[in-house]
Amino acid sequence: MVGFKNRYMVVEVILDPNRELVRKDPVIITSYNVTKAIRDSILVNFGECGLASSLGSFQVKYVNDITRMCIIRASRDEYQKVWAAITMVRSIADCPVLFNLLDLSSELNYNRSSCGWLIFFENAQYLIHLTLEFSYCARLKGSIKAFKETALKCDESKFEQHKLLVGSNLSAQDTQKMQYYLDKIKGLEH
Repeated sequence: MVGFKNRYMVVEVILDPNRELVRKDPVIITSYNVTKAIRDSILVNFGECGLASSLGSFQVKYVNDITRMCIIRASRDEYQKVWAAITMVRSIADCPVLFNLLDLSSELNYNRSSCGWLIFFENAQYLIHLTLEFSYCARLKGSIKAFKETALKCDESKFEQHKLLVGSNLSAQDTQKMQYYLDKIKGLEH
């Protein structure tokens, strides 16, 4: 029996880069919102045939509304189309957004992880510079184990950034919610 060959993408959703950081987020990032935005982008840029061919394995497997990290699955044959459509998404629910691909898994034994990025933002006259670099990751056949480790590292780092941003306003509910999200990543399967 032949298994499906999928690619998994860890994607960061950046909400309206021109907005003030102290304001509440204008939209809550959900699996439905992200899926709809990507599907609409595939339809606009690749037509109905492109959308139909991409939907076989396409799924938003994980969304964290605190860190705005997503894990998206696409088939090996169609992941480049999904990736291209993701880069062309400009809004979710009428809120300007940018997508930043942080990691792309593959079935190869070694895959250079692209989960290195710089995050700059101003917070009360301080410039917080967070740099995350993930070098070569040994990938197992199926790669979900190594991919989950990378996704966990990315999400944990983004939550640390979130804690720095909100400071003493971090609620116990946010901490519990974050633990739920991390457990959800650990439970991901094909």
